Amino acid sequence: MKTITSRDNAQYKDLKHLATSSQARRKAGRTLLDGVHLCETWLQLRGLPEQCIVSESAMHNGEVAAIVARVTADHGHCLCLPDALYAPLSQVEHGVGLMFLVETPQRATPAALSVNAVLLDNVQDPGNVGSILRSAAAAGVKQVFCSPGTAFCWSPKVLRAAMGAHFVLDIFENAELAPLLREAPIATLATSGYAEQRLFDVDLKRPVAWVFGHEGQGVSDELLSLARYRVVIPHLGQVESLNVAACAAVCFFEQVRQNLS
Repeated sequence: MKTITSRDNAQYKDLKHLATSSQARRKAGRTLLDGVHLCETWLQLRGLPEQCIVSESAMHNGEVAAIVARVTADHGHCLCLPDALYAPLSQVEHGVGLMFLVETPQRATPAALSVNAVLLDNVQDPGNVGSILRSAAAAGVKQVFCSPGTAFCWSPKVLRAAMGAHFVLDIFENAELAPLLREAPIATLATSGYAEQRLFDVDLKRPVAWVFGHEGQGVSDELLSLARYRVVIPHLGQVESLNVAACAAVCFFEQVRQNLS
């Protein structure tokens, strides 16, 4: 296990830049997974990280020590930092003191939609994006396509909200959504508070591509016009609309309900 004790160390400076800059994460094609759950899930589904980073005090935590031992046993790279150096890397308040440095998957956008998918049109809140990913993975959705204005999926906030969903989804960033909808051979559904067709009246026992939009403005007019169905989720309370993550969860699990009935 390697140890770094100086803030002036070049490797430490690179890690700190990754921890604090979304632009740096995008450019480097790397991100940091913070906490036992994300690290364990990565090990189970993806294998060794590029580097395991641990604080000195965390080595006294049984769960952390077990993960570090597993990484080192498989000849993975581990880095130990004094608590004072580790703290600026973590964006988790009262975190456990463990993170993985991993490469973010780089995938070319498929030519056409073919399986259950989600298209995110300028969804900007990281918590919403992470919640949508988590619900999508739980409902058996396979692919997620994010427009250039959507929050970066591999940011720390999205990763924490998704709770490991990233590792079972194929995520495509900076995707042009209009061509995908225009050429889609499967059903495409966009949600809108002004739609006349109810979600519950659409046949969802087939592959579906869902389109969800910006928290305030919703799905763009262009994408609404390209979707085969425009649906509304009926509600009884005196509220204007659902949060986009809640809306997505209702849609996904209505499809699950129909396929299980």
